[in-house]
Amino acid sequence: MSRSHISAEQNAAYHAALQAILRPAQLLLAGGGSALDAVSLAVELLEDCPLFNAGHGAVFTHDETHELDAAVMDGATLRAGAVACVNHVRRPVRAARAVMEHSAHVLLVGAGAEAFAREQGLEMVSPDYFSTEARREQLRRALATDAAVLDHDGAALVFRTPAPGAAPLDEGRKLGTVGAVALDAQGNLAAATSTGGMTNKRAGRVGDSPLIGAGTYADNRTAAISCTGTGEMFIRSAAAYDICARMAYAGMPLEAAAREVVMKVLPALGGRGGLIAVDAQGHLSLPFNTEGMYRGWARVGEAPVSAIYADAVEGFAA
Repeated sequence: MSRSHISAEQNAAYHAALQAILRPAQLLLAGGGSALDAVSLAVELLEDCPLFNAGHGAVFTHDETHELDAAVMDGATLRAGAVACVNHVRRPVRAARAVMEHSAHVLLVGAGAEAFAREQGLEMVSPDYFSTEARREQLRRALATDAAVLDHDGAALVFRTPAPGAAPLDEGRKLGTVGAVALDAQGNLAAATSTGGMTNKRAGRVGDSPLIGAGTYADNRTAAISCTGTGEMFIRSAAAYDICARMAYAGMPLEAAAREVVMKVLPALGGRGGLIAVDAQGHLSLPFNTEGMYRGWARVGEAPVSAIYADAVEGFAA
């Protein structure tokens, strides 16, 4: 699906959603809030929005269930927390942060992660809370092809022909994981990531999002990074940490390190996707090797900007 098939209404809906998520996090930072609180808030809002594959609107596994993953990392202390394969925690990123702040562990999975979330008083929901009819239709099509596919591939199975109201990105190429990175007034970095995984994935499969160093990483000395795409390739290349290592050991600037990983390292493994990153000096990098990536950024005192495609001129400022 090319841009010629985009409805103005649908394009506006994605920009509006991104803007609505950016503004509260921007206000939090403007008031002196922490990077950790800002990324947590942004990802919670993304988990509540059915346009994205995290929380409400998560994709289905082969067994017609939901298995959600999330992670958070504090660049000031290198503390991190993550959960994987949960299906009752309304906002998985809150569970990930609870693991970081209230346990001696980094990653909890499945029933153990859910029991911990309940102990922490987090909101629990019935698994059907995460379901939407669009995601169920993606599963039906994926089952017919007997393939496990990324969120954007699954959506492509639904939108094989141009249809009114279809999403602005080619649904066969857009990215499915949600994430946020931030630098606060105290100079601290943080990253958070959340995802529903891949449509028709095998039950128990865990991608890069909750794996520290693969899909999520933050270090005040270098950068905060959140990744999205073909998770197995991000895991194999330790993509998020690789960028920070290139900065720390080779002296590469953020943009050069991020583009090297996204445009060379990942494609060499057959990896598709992108990432969002901010370094200790406030430089941004948002590279991707696909048609586009839903993304946005906001600096204190400036209008938030959202974008979908690679064109620098197509960003929308509120």
